Amino acid sequence: MAKLVECVPNFSEGRDNNIIEAIVEEVRKVKGAKLLDYSSDEDHNRTVVTFIGSPEPIKEAAFNLAKKAAELIDMTTHQGGHPRMGATDVVPFIPISDITMAECVQLAREVGQKMGEELNIPIYFYEEAATKPDRKNLADVRKGQYEGFFEKIKDDNWKPDFGPQEMNAKSGATAVGARVPLIAYNVNLGTHDIEIANQIAKKVRFLGGGLRYAKGMGVKLEERNIVQVSMNLVNYEKTAIYTAFEMVKMEAKRYGVPVIGSEVIGLVPMKSLIDCAEYYLQIENFSMDQILEKRIVE
Repeated sequence: MAKLVECVPNFSEGRDNNIIEAIVEEVRKVKGAKLLDYSSDEDHNRTVVTFIGSPEPIKEAAFNLAKKAAELIDMTTHQGGHPRMGATDVVPFIPISDITMAECVQLAREVGQKMGEELNIPIYFYEEAATKPDRKNLADVRKGQYEGFFEKIKDDNWKPDFGPQEMNAKSGATAVGARVPLIAYNVNLGTHDIEIANQIAKKVRFLGGGLRYAKGMGVKLEERNIVQVSMNLVNYEKTAIYTAFEMVKMEAKRYGVPVIGSEVIGLVPMKSLIDCAEYYLQIENFSMDQILEKRIVE
């Protein structure tokens, strides 16, 4: 079996389709890198791209994407609901088949070094690629966001792993890492009060005493005049989608606020959705082999 690694970079542009398409096109140009999905959110002002392949094409595509983003995105004018510190905000490498986490860490280190040296962008390694314990958590690395990094980067504790110890005004800074698959899952609330979403997010996320493998924050969706609890489930087998949904729904009741919908950003493992079906339908002894499409593919 060939080595397969997934890369899911996030870019600080979700409104200009010309820029988005130009960035995504860089994946299509690389032989051996397969574009699986890309999705943009105008309120977050962010695009998530997912592609997969063997290590060398993935390295090439990841760097080319970051280079194109550095050319086209100007962080001095960027505004959006999602935390961010750079044009190419995060670049995670994820082991899929016949490849170890250690190999993905090596990929992250090589791509990060190339970005820092050739694109003049401060690079921070996070999650399994972190070089310091306090850089493992992406939220800690990104704290202060783009605006705060102009001062933060001067602190020797936050000297970049590669690239200049000076903020790149146009492109910002980038976190590059290796991690297990995560699910980006958002729950929409029937209110425009962002403080309610913030309070619910604090209860749900692990740092607030909530679900062990959940990160969360409140986000305002200006176009719809509602708010959402935006979450990353970093281990869906131990913190399931349905668990996060039910906890948000329970906390929302305290404020008399209804849950009016939810969304998945990017791709998710089939098992995570099957787990939800089993939970809500109370299906007993269900097997993945009962999935029609799975049997046809086989």
